[in-house]
Amino acid sequence: MCKRERRIRDGCLGASVNDAFVMGAWARDLHTAGKVRMLGDGSADFAKATGLTLDLTARGMGVRSNRYSMLVKDGKVAALNVEGPGKFEVSDAQTMLTQAANKSL
Repeated sequence: MCKRERRIRDGCLGASVNDAFVMGAWARDLHTAGKVRMLGDGSADFAKATGLTLDLTARGMGVRSNRYSMLVKDGKVAALNVEGPGKFEVSDAQTMLTQAANKSL
């Protein structure tokens, strides 16, 4: 999987196929400090390891990550919500909050 493994507990992470500088600028612009930890996946290693890649090479954008939200409990994926092309319907915050409150997941 990834070369580095970290344990992060009880938090919200935002990951994108971008470098740390882009993610830092995005975090500052969105005022995520103390709310969302922004993580860069510059080479798409995490996206590849999880099978969540989106190949946009034909559009000059290379390998990217699909849009998704993932609920992880005790180190295991409890819910994975992958968006369809051009959609923003299942990876939203409300879906995550509902799933996090669901004790059966």
